[in-house]
Amino acid sequence: MVLVTLKEDDKLDWALKQFRRKMIRSGLFKDMKRQRFYEKPSIAKRRKAVAAERRRARAKRRALTRKWT
Repeated sequence: MVLVTLKEDDKLDWALKQFRRKMIRSGLFKDMKRQRFYEKPSIAKRRKAVAAERRRARAKRRALTRKWT
């Protein structure tokens, strides 16, 4: 749950900007976009496998750069 507490003198634009930032940081926007349409289980499995491969590659690159520093 994302909450933005407002005071009496706070502006609505500021509150909306804070709400949007918190939604993005919590990952709820990605979930909402992904759940907007039905995704077949085979496609979901493929998407998760690709994401896992990206994470492994990124971790490998980071490990190599940290090893040399």
